[in-house]
Amino acid sequence: MNSLSSYIDHTLLSPIASETDVRKLCEEAWIHQFKAVCVAPTYVGYTKDMLEFCPVRIEIATVIGFPLGYSTTDTKVREAQNALHDGATELDVVINLSQFKSMAYLSVREELRQLTTLAHEQDALLKVIIETAYLDLFELHTACEICVEAGADFVKTSTGFSPKGAELETVRQMRSILPAPMQIKASGGIRTREQALAFIEAGADRIGTSAGVAIVSEA
Repeated sequence: MNSLSSYIDHTLLSPIASETDVRKLCEEAWIHQFKAVCVAPTYVGYTKDMLEFCPVRIEIATVIGFPLGYSTTDTKVREAQNALHDGATELDVVINLSQFKSMAYLSVREELRQLTTLAHEQDALLKVIIETAYLDLFELHTACEICVEAGADFVKTSTGFSPKGAELETVRQMRSILPAPMQIKASGGIRTREQALAFIEAGADRIGTSAGVAIVSEA
């Protein structure tokens, strides 16, 4: 296994996070060499400036259609364009659950395809948050298949704003559904080293957490 730090998206998506908080997040990412930082769209440009001279590459992730996912496609596309312009290298997009629950699968896929194409044109990655807390097993299969068909790079479990976050069995099921090249990001409620390692063992390629420092600092 690679260093645990290399799996972690060090995350700060609190609605009351200040610029000082974001600066601290970037300093921690620099010190611990996390894979990425994940910040609100308004702080992408600031984060890029903070990490400009970092000796290791740290990806800059932000969220699109967050946290409820039911913005229009045009709104999500504009959000994504702005984020990429400001320096984002990874986009964590919330699936339109309202359309998905209405079985408008072609519309959901087309939206994700547009966003994936936009991201890939800028050499960025697209992660799709499917909010597994709201999905039964059939819906989990369907959502994963839509993400594959749309060409996304990751399927992500949760926003962290739903009733529950990542669960080990769900990640195992996702790994069994998804083709090998498709990666998984487990997020929501992962706060200890033991949890992080368990999710990696279950098939997660990334861990989204606001507790990155505590996780990598555990003996």
